[in-house]
Amino acid sequence: MDPSDPEIIAAVRAGEIDRYDELVRKYSPRVFATARRYARREDEIQDVVQQIFVRAFQHIGSWRGDAPFEHWLMRIAVRACYDQLRHHQRNREITVTELDPTEADWLARHALSPDTDPTDADAARSLVAKAMESLSPPARLVLTLLEIEDRSVKEIAALTGWSVPLVKVRAFRARAEMRRVLARMGVDKYL
Repeated sequence: MDPSDPEIIAAVRAGEIDRYDELVRKYSPRVFATARRYARREDEIQDVVQQIFVRAFQHIGSWRGDAPFEHWLMRIAVRACYDQLRHHQRNREITVTELDPTEADWLARHALSPDTDPTDADAARSLVAKAMESLSPPARLVLTLLEIEDRSVKEIAALTGWSVPLVKVRAFRARAEMRRVLARMGVDKYL
């Protein structure tokens, strides 16, 4: 029988730091999946995941056990991803505002018959990724959690440490920012 998270954490706190690897193996798929929603390049994803597990190890003494370890770890993950977004935003070199022909073609086809299943889902994903990359870090974070991960406002508040009203305000501003980004990209002529 596998040891429980509290048992592993107690062992790590007692000095058996090698036991931390069990938590890393157990939660790596979930942490990688979360990081992939915020970073695009594989090297960035790996860096963020490493930061998440290092932070969790450094602060494992602060886990109180009143909530599952996974929830505590995911709060660290979301905050690390947010830090990565802010860093990326500060160091961004190029803003992509034009659509490539594949994306424009997909939008034109979709505008003509929106009820049909799009034949080129990659163009749609690419369009969404470009639009999301153009957003500010708070806007990208709140839209990812709210619209892509389908989390509630209360869950987002718990994950980010923001208040519920702040989450609502940031969601409102993020949607407005997304509309501006899409207008700059010229998507509005298709919609």
